[in-house]
Amino acid sequence: MDRLIYTAMTGANAAAHRQAVLANNLANASTNGFRAEMASFRSVPIQGDGSKTRVFALEATSGYLDTPGPVQRTGRNLDAMAAGNAWFAVQGLDGVEAYTRMGSFQVSPAGQLVTSTGLTVLSDGGAPIDVPPNAEITMGSDGTLTAKQPGQPPAAVGRLKLATPTPEDPLRRGDDGLFRTTTGAPMPNDANARMLAGALEGSNVNPVASMVGMIAASRQFEQQMRLLQTTETNDKTASRLLNING
Repeated sequence: MDRLIYTAMTGANAAAHRQAVLANNLANASTNGFRAEMASFRSVPIQGDGSKTRVFALEATSGYLDTPGPVQRTGRNLDAMAAGNAWFAVQGLDGVEAYTRMGSFQVSPAGQLVTSTGLTVLSDGGAPIDVPPNAEITMGSDGTLTAKQPGQPPAAVGRLKLATPTPEDPLRRGDDGLFRTTTGAPMPNDANARMLAGALEGSNVNPVASMVGMIAASRQFEQQMRLLQTTETNDKTASRLLNING
């Protein structure tokens, strides 16, 4: 009977985890540049003495959906959408270079280019980008930033670092929502990467698919809980029968 308990218990836990992943995806359906998280089930035999008759059902995060989100035209000078599989380089709160598809930038009070969440945007040389005061910034398709100050000709102030991951060192999502390479090493600047200025990338989450997945996960969880209740009922019945026969 304990075999059923193990199977139902871990199955319910896996279904609850999938529900959490899908709920997080649905909550970010309108977050610019968000990549939907994917998950999958796998069975893990319990290690120990004797035959392996107990198997855990484990929910494993298998990565993220790398399909680009829809183009959202804004016309704002400091909005950009990375083309293809390119990513913007930023400095995470831990001081390590990280990557994001969120291209809504602004100038901080200190005169540096930052994201809408306050993270420092990095140049193709891996350094922060300083913006002249009272300058109007425009961005080129190759990430070049041009500043136009009153009474002065336009001047280039830097170039955004656009990096493209490789199959040998793919990106993985961190707990802070930023992406980093599997090895932890920063990616080199991709001189061939391009971006679209005046636009943002929408989330690639499919709200309808997420809702259907949440309903399916909820039904799976309820089914596993019914199995546990059935096991409890059978255990009580067996105990009563033993007491009667004893």
